[in-house]
Amino acid sequence: MTADELSKRLKVFAIRIIKLVDKKPSTPASRAIINQIVRSGTSPGANYRAALLGKSNKDFLNKLKMVEEELDETAYWLELIMELEMVKPELLQDLYKENKELLRIIVKTILTMRDKINK
Repeated sequence: MTADELSKRLKVFAIRIIKLVDKKPSTPASRAIINQIVRSGTSPGANYRAALLGKSNKDFLNKLKMVEEELDETAYWLELIMELEMVKPELLQDLYKENKELLRIIVKTILTMRDKINK
């Protein structure tokens, strides 16, 4: 997968997160979760774009770690939404799967970059 393809995939993921939360009812609990998942679900794409502009391999790696953390946090919020049945879990399975796939891609990229730096 190219950097451009991954960047586009992260943007589509962010759009899906935004569309998800726009359909949520407004309760105190849902507002708190919505605020968190909007932040964590949209920032990986922005942080990945920033990583591509990294000034060094170490800078790139550090920014990728931020992407990893945000994707992991988003997985947590999606799990919480499903377990609380704020949205029918079966409606979130595809989004959750995409989150996990993006996380695996980023982790693999981090490991590859670490190897490159340590050589």
